[in-house]
Amino acid sequence: MPVAQTDTIIHAPISKVWEVMMDVDRYSEWNPFVIRIDCESALPQVGTDLILHVRFSGSARVMKEHERITRLEPPAPRDGLEHALLEYQFLGPLHALFLVRGKRQQTLQSLPEGRTRYSSYERLYGLLAWAAPMAMVQDGFERHAAALKQRCEATNP
Repeated sequence: MPVAQTDTIIHAPISKVWEVMMDVDRYSEWNPFVIRIDCESALPQVGTDLILHVRFSGSARVMKEHERITRLEPPAPRDGLEHALLEYQFLGPLHALFLVRGKRQQTLQSLPEGRTRYSSYERLYGLLAWAAPMAMVQDGFERHAAALKQRCEATNP
């Protein structure tokens, strides 16, 4: 089953990283992969539908991906550290026909000295999952993580 994953250490507190991740109206200012998010509600919440405008590296074309938030866990203490989670599920015709399914998880974990570990993971499954452009998705996840790190560190007081 195809997988894309990445993680990075961000020199900013988990609350700052979460704030940037949840400010979907400002993605166009910093994110080179998910360049815009259309959100059906003012604040993202479980069950909210999203349209992600995705630009793969080296392409001028923007793809629209229909997603639904399935888990949203703001920073909260667990095992002596703070953790947070944003998960959304790929929807659309390929999903409805059981051809490609997947959920992207973006997790945060607080670290000492005001740092945060950001991780992103998605595994696709279904009859056509093998045909997904996972090298391009992997590259997008890596560019997204690097841009999130840069955004949070630049705006961290």
